[in-house]
Amino acid sequence: MNATFDPFLHPASRLALEVFRLNGALIATGDALVAPLHLTSARWQVLGAIADAGEALPTAGIARNMGLTRQSVQRVVDDLCAQGLVGFAPNPHHKRAKLVQLTPEGKVAFAAASVCWAPLADALAALLGPPALEQAADVLHHVRAALTARAQDAT
Repeated sequence: MNATFDPFLHPASRLALEVFRLNGALIATGDALVAPLHLTSARWQVLGAIADAGEALPTAGIARNMGLTRQSVQRVVDDLCAQGLVGFAPNPHHKRAKLVQLTPEGKVAFAAASVCWAPLADALAALLGPPALEQAADVLHHVRAALTARAQDAT
């Protein structure tokens, strides 16, 4: 290891720490935004992953798209099912791995969460500017892609 390496000054470390802090802030803010809808950030995130896909997905597919473990997503899917926000459909590619789909109530809940998020998204865009947000999203996408490729190469 490089003797002069300072994990708190290295640009990649600083980025990682800010992403961890941002994740915490997003979860706390998201929880507060969607609490009146009887959602959590985790539930909102899973609803969003299904809505974004535009089709029913197996739990493992949702987890893969979100960068989470299948087990953690399964817990959230089970909670959403108990709320009547998602349901299950047969998976033609796998007997046991059912497809998770939004129910009509789930579509309404996701739309309502989006309405809650819109003013904050607009405020962030006004504060930072859409080009800066797009650039930040691009940088984060490239970092994620590099880490994903590295993990795949290791297996």
